[in-house]
Amino acid sequence: MKIVIDADACPKNALQICLKLGRRYSVPVWTVASFNHQIESDHHVIVGNASQEADLQVMNLARAEDVAVTQDWGLAAMLLGKGVRCLSPDGREFKADSIEFLLEEREAKARFRRGGGRTRGPKKRAAADDQRFEARLESLLTAGNAVEC
Repeated sequence: MKIVIDADACPKNALQICLKLGRRYSVPVWTVASFNHQIESDHHVIVGNASQEADLQVMNLARAEDVAVTQDWGLAAMLLGKGVRCLSPDGREFKADSIEFLLEEREAKARFRRGGGRTRGPKKRAAADDQRFEARLESLLTAGNAVEC
């Protein structure tokens, strides 16, 4: 088992939580980001800044039973198809039975924006997001039989 992070848009607090829990449970943490980001990690993969380049690398690294951290619903859908457990940095676990609805919602909002409409951006990150993320990640790690050090 490993944690694979789509680190291009991962908040620093969520990244630090992943590194902390990875050390606690002896689970390697892999980060993937374009060369535009300065990330300190034992297993860091630098990719170019072309569209979807980090996503493709995350897909290549992740295996069944790994935990992936991403905000990208499309990437999460593909990872779920590989048997990877997926978590957003705000603590939402992506599930196979609900990902299709999220993708449909994303497409409807994109269509609305293309037609000139405006949608709200993400909410400002709060301490509760960090707490929820940490609790959910720890739950996934222990369910995957990671043993605390």
